[in-house]
Amino acid sequence: MSRLVVIGAGAMGLAAAYYAQRLGHQVEVFEAEDRPGGMAAHFDFDGLSIERYYHFICKTDFPTFALLDELGIGERLRWRPTSMGYYIAGRHYPWGDPLSLLRFPLLGLVDKIRYGAQMFLTSRARSLDHLETVSARQWIVSGAGQRVYDLLWRRLFALKFYDLADDISAGWIATRVKRIGKSRRSLMQEELGYLEGGSETLVAALVRAIEGAGGRITLSAPVERVETAGGRVSGVRVAGRTVEADAVISTVPTPYVPDLIPDLSEAAKERYRAIRNIGVVCVMLKLKRPVTGNFWLNVNDQALEIPGIIEFSNLRPLPESVVYIPYYMPHDQPKWRWSDQDFVAECLAVVRRLNPVLTDDDLIAAHVGRLRYAQPVCEPGFAAKLPPVVTEIAGLQVADTCFYYPEDRGIAESVRLAKSMAEAVR
Repeated sequence: MSRLVVIGAGAMGLAAAYYAQRLGHQVEVFEAEDRPGGMAAHFDFDGLSIERYYHFICKTDFPTFALLDELGIGERLRWRPTSMGYYIAGRHYPWGDPLSLLRFPLLGLVDKIRYGAQMFLTSRARSLDHLETVSARQWIVSGAGQRVYDLLWRRLFALKFYDLADDISAGWIATRVKRIGKSRRSLMQEELGYLEGGSETLVAALVRAIEGAGGRITLSAPVERVETAGGRVSGVRVAGRTVEADAVISTVPTPYVPDLIPDLSEAAKERYRAIRNIGVVCVMLKLKRPVTGNFWLNVNDQALEIPGIIEFSNLRPLPESVVYIPYYMPHDQPKWRWSDQDFVAECLAVVRRLNPVLTDDDLIAAHVGRLRYAQPVCEPGFAAKLPPVVTEIAGLQVADTCFYYPEDRGIAESVRLAKSMAEAVR
């Protein structure tokens, strides 16, 4: 069987190592950071162990369910009724069910019917392939009308993608709508899942399984390059030494791939370079009191420079209220260079605007996390843009969250792709 090196100990890298080991391969994982988990990794947030970037589970995340059961932690999965809302022009509106849509005062009856029908049919569609070459703006306007797009979507896209806002795939957005739309207890009640103990429960179980079966995970060990010989992968360079390998799986963000694998052809490198990514600055607030009763609040207000907040404590029960406020943006935006203090100050002003009862005294702790490459920009026709996972170099596979398309980033997609890569190791 093969000597396999996995680059990256995020959810996809760990799952790939786990499945490859079960198939009999000898596995070693190298991770640049000081802990496993990637975007699912936990940190100590003022005494609370919690994800640096929020995660939730939907009822169609079948690869996750299968892996949890294999690892013997399926009983740690919990489901909880959740809700979402909109904050528009200084007012809160409930959202996410037919009654909320019918009562929504800012749209006419025809707009409500068209939008409700579009979202319902999307959540029930067997295939969304017909949206692959359509932009999200075109899809929403053609189905629900310009008023719906302008009121509910335009500013959210603008605050996440900036000048790229009109170049987002309808297939990608519709797949997100479908995933959330199918995670319901009933037509009137959304229901999402979480793991007791957070994502660390899964990460720790994968680490135990890999190391318990003889695999190795080396942290604080960035891979410098993938080495090849005669058109086949031969190993990786780490800390000035070569680790020999018959096969390599890379899970690092695609912008790093051309430098990491210099022996790729120029044509292959250009395909990776053509994939656009934006970064994220994720502000976390721990508060004495909740901001809202929603898990997810879309913010569509000209006075507030954020597209929404995720009140994670309204999903996973926690001692205090924990709020994530992610700022996704291209790196050339001036705001990307703000200090941590600037971001925290703006977020505090936002939550006080959303809930005027809150004061500065409600803040217990704040944390700012940053990732330079956090979100692929999936334009119309993105599927044809993706390079093959199995590369031109024998024994080498390359994938990151871009390759989940049309699905968005999520542990279920990490597990699904990881398993297929492990099965392709030769």
